[in-house]
Amino acid sequence: MFGFLKGKSKEIMIGSPVKGKAVPISEVNDPTFAEEILGKGVAIMPEDGKICAPAAGELSMVFDTLHAFSMTTKEGAEILVHVGLETVALKGKGFTAHAKAGDKVEKGDLILTADFDVIKGEGLDTIIPVIVCNTEEYGAVEALAGKAVNAGDDVLKISLK
Repeated sequence: MFGFLKGKSKEIMIGSPVKGKAVPISEVNDPTFAEEILGKGVAIMPEDGKICAPAAGELSMVFDTLHAFSMTTKEGAEILVHVGLETVALKGKGFTAHAKAGDKVEKGDLILTADFDVIKGEGLDTIIPVIVCNTEEYGAVEALAGKAVNAGDDVLKISLK
């Protein structure tokens, strides 16, 4: 009788873009992220430099400085992955792009490589905020923090309104 509802999930799962430890966004040492000014999210303390797509969708932007990318998931969630803090100042040093804006990606596809030795050598924090920029369009955005994760492991649960 309600066949039109079949296959319609009430939540969207967003994966970790990198292997590491998922921590609450409030632990990011930058008020723009910690105070959820850009939206709700989670942060990953990375263990390697392979930064992957956290969901299937389309890359909206890969910043010229390669320190961040944004994407829209196939369900419409707008996700920002920001590699490190103040890393825009590196102007691409220590980063390699493996994808570009407009590319269709699957969860786990390699987007960027970050050389954390270079980033740390500049005295910068390597934490990776993962933000749902259109948070207000959803019923809830819940961080699944406090655990070790591999790239692709669920770290955000987005509930539909």
